[in-house]
Amino acid sequence: MSLRPEIRFAPFSTPTEGCVILLAGEGGVFSERAKEGDPDSALDRAAAEMKFKGKLAGKLDILVPGGTNYSRIVAIGVGPADKRQEHDFIRIGGAAYAALRAGQSATAVLDAPDGPCSTDEVVRFAMGFFMRSYSFDTYKTKKKSDDEDNDEGAVKLTIQCDDPDAATASWKSHMGVAEGVLAAREVVDLPANVLGPVEFADKAEKLSEKGVEVEILGWKEMEELGMGALLGVSQGSERPPRLVVMRWNGGAEGEKPVAFIGKGVVFDTGGISIKPAGGMEDMKGDMGGAAAVYGLMHALSARKAKANVVGVIGLVENMPDGKAQRPGDIVTSMSGQTIEVINTDAEGRLVLGDALHYVRDRFDPKFMIDLATLTGAVIIALGNEYAGLFSNDDDLAGHLMAAGEKTNEKVWRLPLGDAYDKLIDSKNADMKNTGGRPAGSITAAQFLKRFVGETPWAHLDVAGTAMGSPKNEISSGWASGFGVRLLDRLVRDNYEDGEA
Repeated sequence: MSLRPEIRFAPFSTPTEGCVILLAGEGGVFSERAKEGDPDSALDRAAAEMKFKGKLAGKLDILVPGGTNYSRIVAIGVGPADKRQEHDFIRIGGAAYAALRAGQSATAVLDAPDGPCSTDEVVRFAMGFFMRSYSFDTYKTKKKSDDEDNDEGAVKLTIQCDDPDAATASWKSHMGVAEGVLAAREVVDLPANVLGPVEFADKAEKLSEKGVEVEILGWKEMEELGMGALLGVSQGSERPPRLVVMRWNGGAEGEKPVAFIGKGVVFDTGGISIKPAGGMEDMKGDMGGAAAVYGLMHALSARKAKANVVGVIGLVENMPDGKAQRPGDIVTSMSGQTIEVINTDAEGRLVLGDALHYVRDRFDPKFMIDLATLTGAVIIALGNEYAGLFSNDDDLAGHLMAAGEKTNEKVWRLPLGDAYDKLIDSKNADMKNTGGRPAGSITAAQFLKRFVGETPWAHLDVAGTAMGSPKNEISSGWASGFGVRLLDRLVRDNYEDGEA
């Protein structure tokens, strides 16, 4: 994977050479500070010639501008000040990184026509720049043409801003969140022959180096707990399952934790109800929910969040071995509820059902949020722009939607109800694991709801947003890392220092 950029902050001064990144407002207008190193007005002339209007994250590139020692000037649009949203500077930072090449050094002058950028805007610019640096090329032995230098090193960026000391202090914690996003992307991108349940659990265990308490349960421990639903999914694979429990104790001693649970099916063939061959390779990403929880725990520990947080990921592989469970099998979950397995490709909810009950029973959390690449139906409903949100608690749902708007990791609330719940009733057991094609995302959520009791709970179906989502300024690959920034913001805004 590409080297992470080196970022430092400095006071405003006129750059003397190299690549310079400047900000342009609506109409392609530059601040006087931005034009200090541009004696021949190359910026204004180029903007007029290229009809550059300063559109948000738009780019104007001037090579070897006359009258300067600069190698390039890259102007990035910030759009109209009165319409700027909180997450826009993350996009602007990502666009800036995309304009550079490996090993290049650049100076970004973060002064817009409406004034110097705030510390928050500066740090968000740095986050976008950092996150855009990710590329999954670990297994490419020939990354570029033979005559190109592939070992030029990391991009080096100096950000000039109004208060570099404040930006440096703030960046220390925000960089941890950006690293959490990249960690989530990596595990989604890794092929299943490299990242199985054991290997994923080993990665999570390394979070102990950051102060996270990590506990790993194997088949025997889960069998003793009665996790028949989770183990039923795993029994057709040669690779043993794992349940990883991660605890960050940054809040007051004895205070109830908040809890996040992730579906971690490292590869999903569909089991006996096998999937079509076309596109099955993408099922290495059927652990995007677990990836988000793993990345979140990295982020919270890196920034020393003042909250008690539990992260649990259920890790299995769903294979059609001779020992695999069959359609029609009945399994007993840890909660004691029995489940008729109608379709072995509706496996993620079986994993989550046991994990949710385990978290509720052991930790009695303030709330539980699960994340899962659970249904294709949510992509039909919402495309790749929003994750589906289901909840039994209006306050929790509202906090998630607000965090989604701020981070641009958006969620859309969908209904739950008794009529949908009846669709998963079974004549042979307490419930069946699918209610059929109609309202498929909703009946999957209704299934999970049967394992949460009265605990405030939300389910995020991230099938359309965690993998294969549209490329944008901060994500150029297949895995997006969706959920890390969303949930970090939820905790930061609502649940630190004993709030809520």
